Amino acid sequence: MESVGSGEGLASTVDHRALAVAILDISADVRRKSHEDTGVRPLPNGLLEILRVIENHPGITVAEVANRLGRQFSNVSVQVRELVTGNLVTRTRDAADKRYVTLHPTAESQRIKALLEGAWADSLAAASSRLLPAERAQIEASLPALQRLAAILDAPA
Repeated sequence: MESVGSGEGLASTVDHRALAVAILDISADVRRKSHEDTGVRPLPNGLLEILRVIENHPGITVAEVANRLGRQFSNVSVQVRELVTGNLVTRTRDAADKRYVTLHPTAESQRIKALLEGAWADSLAAASSRLLPAERAQIEASLPALQRLAAILDAPA
């Protein structure tokens, strides 16, 4: 376990390994169990990660996506082409510099995002209904910190 200091100088103990494993397990299970009812073709994890970066950062470049995900530019470029072909991403050339291309989610991408996020929420709601009320309250109370942690992790390296 790792000790982490808080803003007031008090130390708390967080088992970061257990937290990471729980987050990854929840993510994989929610995605797997909720996808069937959406009618959406499942995307491989690599494509989904790229798409989510583009959705969260419209106007981002392929190089910036590759940097955020710690991947090779050439590999991301090939996967972005697949997303463009699938009508999930558009490329826009800069009027002043035609070499500069930005990426944007399409309306279809936004529709799929809303469907999937709704299905993910339904899956979590069904599972959390089996928790004790105090456990549900703990999850609710931790949501702002988890959202902030996600934003910190999403920031470019």
